[in-house]
Amino acid sequence: MAGTARKLKLPSPMPDDGDELHFCSTCAFGSVCLPVGVDKQALRDLHMLVEHVGPYHPGDVVFRQGTKFSAIFAVRAGAVKTRRVDDAGREQILGFHLPGEVVGLDAIHGARYPCDAVALDTVYVCRFSFPALATLATKIPDVQQRLFELLSADIRRVTRLAGDHSADERLAAFLLELSERFAARGFSASRFHLKMSRTDIANYLRLAAETVSRVLRRFHETGLIRIDGREVELVDALRLRELAHAMRPE
Repeated sequence: MAGTARKLKLPSPMPDDGDELHFCSTCAFGSVCLPVGVDKQALRDLHMLVEHVGPYHPGDVVFRQGTKFSAIFAVRAGAVKTRRVDDAGREQILGFHLPGEVVGLDAIHGARYPCDAVALDTVYVCRFSFPALATLATKIPDVQQRLFELLSADIRRVTRLAGDHSADERLAAFLLELSERFAARGFSASRFHLKMSRTDIANYLRLAAETVSRVLRRFHETGLIRIDGREVELVDALRLRELAHAMRPE
């Protein structure tokens, strides 16, 4: 935005590819598998296929709404949005998925993907055969627990958008949640790049695109954040938390 004194320089670390015995550094199941000694060799012994797929380019579809469910996908690099398109062609953004996060869990019920998963930039994913993963979960409780945690996190994000919250509350909560999710994967918690457009953010938060731009501009002008295009720095996280308290009471 106009008035930004300097261009924010943001790190963009890439995950390692792992090796024969270890998952990639950003793997959604890495926190489970490494401490308990479960590795790629063990997964191979259980006929667990973990397949690196990509690249997908902006707009490419990782999986499509209505197709048969067979796998979940962990984002290795880039960002993915999930969306549902109704019969009239109206798009509803359901979520954004960052490196280390899993896409496709909501297809377990119904056995078909209930939405599209679309690349926002250059994306690489790991494809986990779900039948093999489910078998693994019955043998290793930590894997089953991790699946429950991932499902719970997805549900929690959706429920946060319910309720009569102001645009300021929604934007503050959204920025703080992104900050936490980046930090959990070893990225900067205070400086990050928005992979998604203002229009997509607005759709996801159930706001008008003009409202999102206006609130972000006001946050910038009042010193809550520094923003230049899609590059964001959280300047006053405490005030953002105060704004977002109604959506983040914990």
